[in-house]
Amino acid sequence: MLKKILILLILPLILLTCKDNSLNLKIRFHQVQGLQNGDRVIFQQNQIGTVKSLFYSDEGFFTVDVVIKKDYANAATEYSRFFIITDSQSKNNKAVEMIQIREGGKPLQNNATLEGSTETSVLLNQLFGGIENGLEDLEKQFEQFSKDLKSIPESEEIKKLEKELKCLAEEMKRFGEATRQKLQEELLPKLKEEMEKLRKRLHELGREDEMKPLEIEMEKIQNI
Repeated sequence: MLKKILILLILPLILLTCKDNSLNLKIRFHQVQGLQNGDRVIFQQNQIGTVKSLFYSDEGFFTVDVVIKKDYANAATEYSRFFIITDSQSKNNKAVEMIQIREGGKPLQNNATLEGSTETSVLLNQLFGGIENGLEDLEKQFEQFSKDLKSIPESEEIKKLEKELKCLAEEMKRFGEATRQKLQEELLPKLKEEMEKLRKRLHELGREDEMKPLEIEMEKIQNI
């Protein structure tokens, strides 16, 4: 009898020692784009976790519960950003991708609640690396963005670019006045320059009319 009592007393301690050290996070998104339970969480092309559940709140946004494997828990820091993409391994599925906009940072606490990002907001973070603290490495980071625009686009790519410009306009509305001014002064001239190169390429292909939707979105951005 004494032996059974000891087992019952020790068992909870054993279970506590073997407790899963995975990281649970709640990420809030305005749209989930078809994300489902069981979809992957990805970091640097590695699956680091899984979408555990989703629910729509009374406040008008989705809360996505994800669990990150213990081996990758320390990679999730205050400088991590999460956004929804099409899963590269299955075009019929979505995934949550995690990126780092800066090295270091404090690890995220278990059960922390975070604001989800969009691809556009992540692009801005990568371009400016914290524009509020200065436009460090702007030229180098913008170079990659320029290369993307220089490729000869198909109609579907034009639509994608139009969507990204719309997202850029929405993101700019959320920034403070000083940040918006920096964007207007530093980003837009370069963006307009690349758009002009794009116009010339489309003109050569006899598809210059495809620039019209992009021009409309650019005008909206300039008027923010």
